[in-house]
Amino acid sequence: MRSKFSLFLPALLIFTTVQLTQAKTAPEVLTRNALSADAAESAPAVAELRSMGPAGLTLLSETYAAEIERQISEPSAVATPEWRRLSSALDAVSQQKDSYVAGLYWYTDLAEAKAAARVAGKPILSLRLLGKLSEEFSCANSRFFRTVLYPNAEVSKMLRERFVLHWQSVRPAPRVTIDFGDGRKLESTLTGNSIHYILDANGAPIDALPGLYGPAAFARSLGRIEYVFRELASSADRKSAHHRARLDAINVDWAMDIRKTGGKIPRGFVLLRNQDVAPAAIEVAPRAATKSFVEVRTLRSITSVSEASGAITDEAIWNKIAVLHLADAKLDARSISLIRRKTQNAFGPDGSQSTSKVALATLVKKLEMNIALDTVRNEYLLHPKLHAWLIADKIRDNVDALNEKVYAELFLTPASDPWLGLFSAESYTALENGGVVR
Repeated sequence: MRSKFSLFLPALLIFTTVQLTQAKTAPEVLTRNALSADAAESAPAVAELRSMGPAGLTLLSETYAAEIERQISEPSAVATPEWRRLSSALDAVSQQKDSYVAGLYWYTDLAEAKAAARVAGKPILSLRLLGKLSEEFSCANSRFFRTVLYPNAEVSKMLRERFVLHWQSVRPAPRVTIDFGDGRKLESTLTGNSIHYILDANGAPIDALPGLYGPAAFARSLGRIEYVFRELASSADRKSAHHRARLDAINVDWAMDIRKTGGKIPRGFVLLRNQDVAPAAIEVAPRAATKSFVEVRTLRSITSVSEASGAITDEAIWNKIAVLHLADAKLDARSISLIRRKTQNAFGPDGSQSTSKVALATLVKKLEMNIALDTVRNEYLLHPKLHAWLIADKIRDNVDALNEKVYAELFLTPASDPWLGLFSAESYTALENGGVVR
């Protein structure tokens, strides 16, 4: 199998060389013009770097590598006009906001991503989100991806070396401004969710990770899915076997976490063991079965354990389970550097360095707990449904149809609702037109 994919290496080298030689302007002139204060010079240079693909981002990043690393190591440094121009150029070429830490190139055209994946022999990581990854106010999940996932040293290395990256906006992210009337304003987005699909070079889904995962959990899951791409993708039956095995593993992990937190597997569940007496699967016992909990071969019953676990696992238990997985949510220095830069003006009334350090440490600790909580909920409640759909649903090979189902039935924000659940004609608000401005 390795020799098969080693054949892609010469093609990849040729592809990269072609990208570099396609530059119409000398590299040193191109990278200098990209940072020009004159938009008439910078815009064409940035556009040309973007047209070169990943090689254009590499050229720009390597030219200013020393300054990029300085900004990462000194996140409290004053942002000079020159740095703002460099950061803006990097974002435009990569098509990711705050991209200087991660250094990742994102395709925004799936056809181009598939072509690159065929040349490189890599799977595609396709992010679907509300808003745009290149804008500040994309949906909350994608903002966390940009802060805690993509900058992480292990994750960014894996994404850069082993995947072709692509993002696509599902719809705009609802944005809100709260004006306090004294000059202070709060701006943010409301609702919205994101999902990472892992696709083969033809764009067919292999697996997907819904919502936010901690860096270690994200990297571990990607490594597992990449193995499926390398070894199993040629066989639909073997892919289905992968999804069934992951469903069993997720269910067992949930049951073991319940026990570790001092609880017992609820009545109505049966923990099956293999020949080594190790837990192998968990099922709903026949005596507890209803019409929705039938033989495991049907689509609905495949996720019966996940549905039941969501109903019986309360908030206190979820928090205890999250504590077990705090290591998966641990943020590295590069992610914390970006968080520090983006929050440096929000800490403490006196703005002192000591206040900022304490506030940052508190913020990071709470953030890691929230990430751990999101990770276990997404893995135990949402991911099993995706595994089930990828086993038995007729749309499993069509990423667009699958994504429509995900947003409608998993994230509960169907395309048929233009208000994303934020407005209902049945709810009276005592505002003109219900507060709707057209």
